Amino acid sequence: MRKYLLFVGIVFILVSSLAMVPMVQGADFSGKTIKWIIPFNVGGGSDVWARLYSPFLQKYLPGNPIIVVKNMPGGGSIIGGNYFHTRVKPNGLTVFGSSGSTSFPYLLENPKVKYDFSKYQIVFATPVGGVCYINPDLGVKSVKDLKGFKKPLQYASQGATSLDIIPLLAFDMLGLNVKAIFGYKGRGSGRVAFEQGEVNIDYQTTPAYIKNVRPLIKQGKAIPLMSWGVLDANGNIVRDPVAPDIPSMPEAYEMIHGKKPSGPAFNAWKTFFVAGFGVQKAVWLPEKTSKDIVETYRKAAAKVIADPEFLKVVDKSLGGYKQLAGQNARRAFDQVLNVSAEDKKWLINWIETKYDIKIK
Repeated sequence: MRKYLLFVGIVFILVSSLAMVPMVQGADFSGKTIKWIIPFNVGGGSDVWARLYSPFLQKYLPGNPIIVVKNMPGGGSIIGGNYFHTRVKPNGLTVFGSSGSTSFPYLLENPKVKYDFSKYQIVFATPVGGVCYINPDLGVKSVKDLKGFKKPLQYASQGATSLDIIPLLAFDMLGLNVKAIFGYKGRGSGRVAFEQGEVNIDYQTTPAYIKNVRPLIKQGKAIPLMSWGVLDANGNIVRDPVAPDIPSMPEAYEMIHGKKPSGPAFNAWKTFFVAGFGVQKAVWLPEKTSKDIVETYRKAAAKVIADPEFLKVVDKSLGGYKQLAGQNARRAFDQVLNVSAEDKKWLINWIETKYDIKIK
């Protein structure tokens, strides 16, 4: 009897000890509702993106939680970003969806920005491309014809601190005489201005390019010049697979200037290109989110981007670009975070000097 009681006591001690050991088996979201903050209006690109992704993420997160998209527009996405930074708990029940429009104020050190991407955990990211085109009446047949080209050009712009940093700085680096006409509300209105002859150079993101600009090219009403490019696995800018027959912006620079782009202007351009296009949209978990929650989300994201049905969505609605999950997304966004203070200072000075805009 004494041996039996001793045995029971030992078993009880072992079981009690094991119960005290934390068992990291990944998060389970059974019966939970996850809020996905989108800092833009309903119906915008980021809103559509989140609603395309959410059913698949819901499918692959353990416990199949309900994912609710919460739109929180205002301040060019700063309001939603600041809410995420100051109010959200690191329990995995709220995620944040950023866009290039969220990253740019952060990079430009806008004093209203409280959020800090260097502190958050990225789950996945979605790239997008952009293609620049010109009015054929100018006599330009390809980007090679822009060497020494000095005719005045007009571009419909959303603002010098918006995603238009990419085209405006590219035009400047290529030596083009482009006047930015500010006040346009989106690239859609910019394309309409191009079609109506109000401006003669424009760019569209690749989904809009495929849908709206290729018909113009077929009708002889637009000449494609270059894409901004896409990032390869090593972080280099290569030709956009949506427009493989035209050069990327770095190639266009080399064609015009006879050398590869380098220096603070190109360094700044590439940083903002990555933020605005290479990882244009991304999902984040807050600082101090536990490792098991982060890995659970990243594993779910990896399953999403491998799902055959999701791949159909990517081809149809997201431009067909390879989605980035986990460490692949982290490595891509690190190019944004690692911009040097000198290059950032150069860009801020360029914007303030060229467009008479006070950044800080």
